[in-house]
Amino acid sequence: MSLGTRVRPAAWAAAAVLVLVPVASACSDSGGGSAKSPSPSATAPANSPAPNRPGDPAAAKAQIERNWATFFDSKASTDAKVKVLENGDMLRPLLAAFGGDKNAAQSSAKVTAVTFTSPTGAAVTYDLLVGGNPALPGAKGTAVLQDQTWKVSVKTLCALVKLSGNAAAPGC
Repeated sequence: MSLGTRVRPAAWAAAAVLVLVPVASACSDSGGGSAKSPSPSATAPANSPAPNRPGDPAAAKAQIERNWATFFDSKASTDAKVKVLENGDMLRPLLAAFGGDKNAAQSSAKVTAVTFTSPTGAAVTYDLLVGGNPALPGAKGTAVLQDQTWKVSVKTLCALVKLSGNAAAPGC
């Protein structure tokens, strides 16, 4: 199967969160989800000062990986997903709606790289999996530190909306 024939179904599966797009009108980016280009200091050794990363990059990376897995886990509760999505409380109805979608039940994600862009932002590369198989490898998103938790950014959610072909989603 070619990449072109896999991307569209994968996009629909990933965008199952958008089944009820009108609910997404509450979606907005608080400004914390903006992604910047990674700088060379994002890969500086742990013992040198680095203004473009959090104080404990290893712990932040581990939390990002866990939280992305939770967000895309079909078995995770809506409450768990709300906790790991930027402005998740505003998007609770949307998250609850996609929880029962059959396409969402087959989707998951695996983070493959995290590059810190600031102490409160990171560029995230992940593989979108459908049925455990890579359907959209190397997808790009962002994570933001909100309320002392690294969360999937609203911008990432909106990128999935656009990928699904629903470019006019309210709030994106």
